Amino acid sequence: MMHPTMRTAAIVCFSFAAAAAAWGDSPGKPPEQLGEVSFPTSCQPAVQAKFTRAVALLHSFWFAEGEKAFREVLEQDPGCAIATWGIASILIGNTFAGNATPETAQKAQEAIDRGRAIGAKTERERYYIEAVAEYWRSFGDRPHGARMKSLADAFEVVAKRYPEDDEAQIFYAIYLTATQAPNDKTFAATLKAAAILEPQFAKHPEHPGVAHYLIHSYDYPPIAAKGLTAARRYSEIAPSAPHALHMPSHIFTRVGAWQESAATNRRSANSAKAEKSPGDWLHALDYMTYAYLQLARDRDAALAIEEARSVANLNPALNAIAYALAAMPARYAIERGMWKDAAQLEPRQSRFAFTDAITWFAKSLGAARSGDVAAAERGAKELADIAEALKAAKNEYWATEVRVQHQAALAWIANARGNRDEALTLMRASADLEDSSEKSPISPGRLIPARELLADMLAQNGRPADALAEYERSQVRDPNRLRSLYGAGLAAAQSGNREKAKYFYGRVAQLVGNSDSRPELKLARDFLASNR
Repeated sequence: MMHPTMRTAAIVCFSFAAAAAAWGDSPGKPPEQLGEVSFPTSCQPAVQAKFTRAVALLHSFWFAEGEKAFREVLEQDPGCAIATWGIASILIGNTFAGNATPETAQKAQEAIDRGRAIGAKTERERYYIEAVAEYWRSFGDRPHGARMKSLADAFEVVAKRYPEDDEAQIFYAIYLTATQAPNDKTFAATLKAAAILEPQFAKHPEHPGVAHYLIHSYDYPPIAAKGLTAARRYSEIAPSAPHALHMPSHIFTRVGAWQESAATNRRSANSAKAEKSPGDWLHALDYMTYAYLQLARDRDAALAIEEARSVANLNPALNAIAYALAAMPARYAIERGMWKDAAQLEPRQSRFAFTDAITWFAKSLGAARSGDVAAAERGAKELADIAEALKAAKNEYWATEVRVQHQAALAWIANARGNRDEALTLMRASADLEDSSEKSPISPGRLIPARELLADMLAQNGRPADALAEYERSQVRDPNRLRSLYGAGLAAAQSGNREKAKYFYGRVAQLVGNSDSRPELKLARDFLASNR
């Protein structure tokens, strides 16, 4: 039974495909499809459809459009206090990125203050407003993680007070997932969120937020396969939202489904371009480039990088933009083993030191592996400085990620000098440190897995059997990576393990199809042809 404070609310379960005319689609443009959401409010019936659409936009992380929609509701119905909750919520941005600025914090607080001044007409709506206020409280004194924990705790209270309010359960789940510690290998928070969301998915199979948040809940290597159903549904539930077209690739990347990842990110990039959403556009291109490189579709990857360079009106406060612009050219060089090209990359100055570190790592690794030790050392020094600066700023996650890169750079410098024992000790330490944590959702994957680099080093130093073991171990966390599959095949062949060589080379051939973009592909095919 619905809570008494909700009985008089206008309840709308809105199918946006069927009623797109309510907000005027452009002629010739397909009807807007954002899924189905039901969010009762005490606002005027005339704004209920618009409000529900705004909530659907929030669920699909369509931030600029969603803020505009909530503000239009408030303009049309100045007594709709719950619209201020929507404004303050959507200004958080991506719950996993922490991109909120003092300027957005001020706008959010103004919305919260306005909501309090209007006065929520129901207790439930007041709880929503006060819950989001917890994220923005003492904004300048707390990092994003601490604020997200406050928001999750506040929504846990709302969810318990209104157990039949499905939206409260759904929002609690995504905020809870965002508190998952990257070094917690039990995945306690995210699995708790998934346990909330799975019944909601059965109950609301067309809800954009449920499918979206299940993908985030399962975005970890050991549990990623559990997210495939949601991944394959989300882009069909809300195809009008660029983020809904991109998000399935989080799961596709985790399980190595590169064709599906490339295809859904192409759709997302096209949608984001059409909607003038440069952040979504670049984020999709980064994931798409990563997928293309695993398929040896190197020409397509190069075209994606060129496309990224054409994107204008970039928001310097979005770390996903800085990350994509740094990662894409670095991936293109390193995945193809073009070490001298990697050494020539030039860092882009951004607000985010950890994105600058991507380029310095590529430069140092590329220089070391092409014999320029002095240049490699300069890059390693930059990495050390960035790691220390991040640590001083109490950004422990990214400080650790850059320390992984720094240790790997030092390992390959030692290897270039012929200090093999030191090199392997450093490289193993780098791999172990990286394994202690998980990648950020901002990225389809680390620039190159540290354990894969350890396997490279073992192979280069005449230990193919040990290299094979490390390539196999790397594939547990990063499955179906082309470099790793080829490396495993080569290491198996060199160590006399013909059956494993056939297995891994066979997977290479299956992955790349007819591509002849890299010389190692011919070597794999030649081995298979002579070992039938």
